[in-house]
Amino acid sequence: MKKSLVLAMAMALGVTASAYAANPFSDVPAGHWAYDSINKLAAAGVIEGYGDTTFGGDKLMTRYEMAQIVAKAMAKGANVDKLAAEFADELDNLGVRVANLEKKADNVKVTGNIRYSYAEKDGDIDGFSNKLRSRIWVKGQVNDDWSYTGMLENNQDFTNNAGDEGTNFQRAYVDGKIGGLAVEAGRLPLNLVAGNLYDTRADGIVASYGKDVKVTGFYAKPTNQGKTLQVYPKLMKTELEYDNVYGAKVDAKFGVVAATAGYTVFQDATFSAHAYNAAKDDYSGANLGSYSLDDNKIWNVGVAFDLAKNLNLSANYMKASEEYVTKDDDAIVVGLSYAGAKAAKEGSFGIYANYYDQARSTVVAHTMNGEYGTHGFKGYMVGANYTFAKNIVGAVEYYDLEDKLDDSDMKTLWSQVVFTF
Repeated sequence: MKKSLVLAMAMALGVTASAYAANPFSDVPAGHWAYDSINKLAAAGVIEGYGDTTFGGDKLMTRYEMAQIVAKAMAKGANVDKLAAEFADELDNLGVRVANLEKKADNVKVTGNIRYSYAEKDGDIDGFSNKLRSRIWVKGQVNDDWSYTGMLENNQDFTNNAGDEGTNFQRAYVDGKIGGLAVEAGRLPLNLVAGNLYDTRADGIVASYGKDVKVTGFYAKPTNQGKTLQVYPKLMKTELEYDNVYGAKVDAKFGVVAATAGYTVFQDATFSAHAYNAAKDDYSGANLGSYSLDDNKIWNVGVAFDLAKNLNLSANYMKASEEYVTKDDDAIVVGLSYAGAKAAKEGSFGIYANYYDQARSTVVAHTMNGEYGTHGFKGYMVGANYTFAKNIVGAVEYYDLEDKLDDSDMKTLWSQVVFTF
């Protein structure tokens, strides 16, 4: 490691032979291959040896020692951006600012993850799911203020042993600043009411202003609207879809307390019905027609705060303008969490639980991994996650929910392991 370091640093500083005083290290004789380079680096104050007149060229360095050398080379004007990006954390601890070095070293960054998940479903629903999801993320810097993010997703479904799969471009958006506004535009992630109302991609624009008190506005077309309604099983199903969604929200932090309030409008709701096809045991029968509904307007408020170190309590309330299927138009979700698994920290873990009581009109594309009622639902979930090794995280969740129309039970034991790279 020291051989390559000496050569790299000497080249960065522009070594010239015999320009400085005699080499101060007793273990680097005049005939040594690195004599001139070490002489230059020592005279420039980039390397100091071990304080006993030795250079110690056969010893391995710690990351902290390496960072010290990189910092000194930076101070001398050497072009060591890639090294600075690699040792950014250590340099930060030394008080050396390395902002934007990653952008200088590599304008495009590729990351990804692979998730295998398995779920057992019980109660009035029965069955299992067995899936593999792969994601490749590409982030490129356009300039100092704007960047581009893209994500390609492949899903393989092994439930029927056929390995059915599909690959889609699920994210493609730019983000940056216009004056004091932070802006995202394109096919982007949209999370509303902590994912209890909507949590998936959408095609549109999001703009926000502020930090401790942040105001956000958005307008988009939902690209994934969750489940269909089977109002009369084995007779027909109905689908509820929206054209566009827009709204605004305010998020604020006051010490350990975070508060939110928002207003969301899902425009041009449409119900369509299809008859049950007994021969295929699905709902591909005759189209029974469709009709339009009013816009669904949803108010929400929420709060989250720390009860103790790493222990957080949250609550969200929603009130919708519409009552779909059941005479119910509001929702409450309460969550309790402790710590959480961090992909970079082996052995880290978290446990969490939620209670749900949600009307159908407060659910468009829910964030949960369990099977939930298509007519609104209530019940609870408990879960835990754990980092087995760096960038390998597992999770297990159990859901016990009840449909609010027909009281059917839905129990799901869901598990996953995620490999991040």
